[in-house]
Amino acid sequence: ACRAALGGHRGLFEAIDEAVRHRAVPFLGICVGMQMLASVGREYRDTPGLDWIGGEVVRIAPADAGLKVPHMGWNDLVLDCPAHPLLDGIRTGDHAYFVHSYHFRVADPADRLAHVDYGGPITAIVGRGTVAGTQFHPEKSQTTGLRLIANFLRWRP
Repeated sequence: ACRAALGGHRGLFEAIDEAVRHRAVPFLGICVGMQMLASVGREYRDTPGLDWIGGEVVRIAPADAGLKVPHMGWNDLVLDCPAHPLLDGIRTGDHAYFVHSYHFRVADPADRLAHVDYGGPITAIVGRGTVAGTQFHPEKSQTTGLRLIANFLRWRP
C-alpha cells in the first residue's frame, strides 16, 4: 500500500529518486520506509520496492515458536558495521524499539549495518552509499534513536 501510494502521486517518486540517486542527497527510511528500499516486498503479493538496496522483505519466521509476530518491543542491537558514521556512539547491546511483522533480507551482507536476534537474525539497520534505513523506530528508541538521528543529520557521505 505504501509503494502504491508513493507511485500514485505524479512525479513524487521521480523527484525522490532523482535527489537520492543522482544528486546524492542522504536518505533515511524508517520501518516500512526501510522496507521500501528493498528490491521486492512479499507482503500480500510481490511488490517492487525502490531497489536502492538489494534484497527482499519477507514475513518474520522465528525459529523459537514461543516468539510472537509481530515483533514488538525493545531488542538489543548487534552492530555488523560499527565503523559506519550512522553508528557513531552506538554500541552492540544498545536498545531499540521495534514494531513489525516483516523484515529486510539483504542480498549483500555488507549492506546490513546492524541486526537483532529474534529467533534468528533480523536486519535492524541497512546502508549503502547515501541511503540508510532502520527497521526500528528511532523516534521511540530514546538515547539510541536520538543518537542515530543526530548522526544522520551530520552525515556527509
